[in-house]
Amino acid sequence: MTTTIAYTPAVEDRTASLPLRLVLAPAGSAPALLDGAWWPRSRDLAAELPALTAVLDPLWGRITHATVNPTFWPVIPRKVPVDGHVVGVGWFKAEQDPHKLLLFSYTVGRWDLLVIPPETSPATAARLMAEAADPRCTLTASALMDEAEQRRIAEEMELSLVSVWDSEGGHGASLPTSRSPAQAAIAQVPDATKGA
Repeated sequence: MTTTIAYTPAVEDRTASLPLRLVLAPAGSAPALLDGAWWPRSRDLAAELPALTAVLDPLWGRITHATVNPTFWPVIPRKVPVDGHVVGVGWFKAEQDPHKLLLFSYTVGRWDLLVIPPETSPATAARLMAEAADPRCTLTASALMDEAEQRRIAEEMELSLVSVWDSEGGHGASLPTSRSPAQAAIAQVPDATKGA
């Protein structure tokens, strides 16, 4: 069961006093593949999970369990102490999308969040967060990340081509304002093909 809920990302991370980077799908929207996106500041699950659950516990009910794919998490603690309770953490290599975090609650159910890599540029992260929170999104977490990578490669290629074009006299080249002596001499030679 997937449930979506509205969230204003202005809530602050109590541990680092930096805003938590989280966007959730609007409340009442149809179930989608993803319920939103989370952009942690590191790949340290023990450090990042408490701030996330501090925000989500009041919205979704106490988060009791989380699962990740170990591909992008170097250390996966079995239990993470959070505000007043402990969250059990599990992992699935083949069964779970490597770019997804699953959260479970006793009261409401399960939520699937896209996990945006900490090193992602702010512009790309903002685009991914908006796409993951859109209830009309039909892409999986990995498909969204693949699409973002293809877009990044295309943008780099375009910048490279523009740079080459500019270096070869393209965009930045200016038209000559005066003729060289050789150009002036050529211009004064009469055209022999005109009627004689």
